[in-house]
Amino acid sequence: MSTVVDTEDGSAAAEFHAFFERHHCELARLAHLLTGEPDAADDLAADALLALWHRWDRVRAAEHPVAYARGVVANLARTRIRSAVRERRRVALFWSGRQDRTEGPDVSAVVDVQGALRALPFRKRACVVLRHAFDLSEKDTALTLGISVGTVKSQTSKGMAELERRLGSGGSGEPASGRVRSVGAPLDATEGGRR
Repeated sequence: MSTVVDTEDGSAAAEFHAFFERHHCELARLAHLLTGEPDAADDLAADALLALWHRWDRVRAAEHPVAYARGVVANLARTRIRSAVRERRRVALFWSGRQDRTEGPDVSAVVDVQGALRALPFRKRACVVLRHAFDLSEKDTALTLGISVGTVKSQTSKGMAELERRLGSGGSGEPASGRVRSVGAPLDATEGGRR
């Protein structure tokens, strides 16, 4: 297998280094918001960048290399989340026979934005994070996730509605009066929503 390092002038390595410097923090932030795990974010970003380096000839020829990179991070995050869910199921199955388990959730716990994001299904979470935390357009979000613009619109709308339900009640059981952003701040009338 030939690697990109074998190029005559090392321009591929220089291009990749520049790409790494420009986008590593953004990719780590995306990984953190998708997984909710700050410790795993740098690892996922590094794994994604390693995968990109191995396919750098393909990545640099792509029409949107950053979207390609975000897609790699999203796929790695999805794999990590699925692995964690499988592990939790195995642990729950192991402990299910115990008599001293708690019957109900702690209703007095405060649900923060990251907790609410973690509760969303992956595709809704990815759409909300890319649209609102990264300010990507619907088209760029669709390109990153490999889905249609219509799917981005519906998943973002449903995800934001679910976040609003989770975060907007403030414990009173009544929905919030304003729409809730991914950072927890209601939109004012002059900002409007993204469509």
